[in-house]
Amino acid sequence: MIPIADLPDVVPVFPLPGALLLPRARLPLQVFEPRYLAMLDDVLKTSHRLIGMIQPYARPENSNGLHMIGCAGRVTSFSETDDGRYMITLTGVSRFRITQELDSFTPYRRCNVNWAGFDRDLGVAEKDPGFDRAPFLKMLGRFFEDKSLSTDWDSLGDADDELLINSLAMLCPFDPEDKQALLEAPSLTTRRETLITLIQFALRGGSGDEILQ
Repeated sequence: MIPIADLPDVVPVFPLPGALLLPRARLPLQVFEPRYLAMLDDVLKTSHRLIGMIQPYARPENSNGLHMIGCAGRVTSFSETDDGRYMITLTGVSRFRITQELDSFTPYRRCNVNWAGFDRDLGVAEKDPGFDRAPFLKMLGRFFEDKSLSTDWDSLGDADDELLINSLAMLCPFDPEDKQALLEAPSLTTRRETLITLIQFALRGGSGDEILQ
């Protein structure tokens, strides 16, 4: 784990709609665009090997804008394919808040960031004391069936609270703005409540019926 004092003031950012990274979770990525290959080359030369995953705004009038909160991940594995692509894995370290995007000579975007307010990201895995797993998994089964998704239910049932909730937040096919809401949830409990709301909303076909927590 990287101490907060060692986190950099500037990180390269990778704007990727719908790609969510959370602290202590792992995100596999395929890197092939020349600007991001250059970014990866530069990142691997640093001691921290951090890349900031960030959601771009979906609104057409702000097509180049970025959300203010993202999550930095450390490159923990990478391999090169025969055609020059890189398969990498980012392990989530901490969320951050963008304070300023920098004018840069690099082909990729770089931002000044502030790590304050996300101290729990650098600690031990979070718990969710109010998590009632049985009805949650029953609801999740209906959602997966509705979306024609499959999973290893035994592994889900055995997973720790944080691993289960964060993995589902990252993997479920929600809109980018919903993914951002999951990222910004201040606690694991809040993220679980947001996840339940999104799943129930999807099961109701997007209607505004009463949501159960």
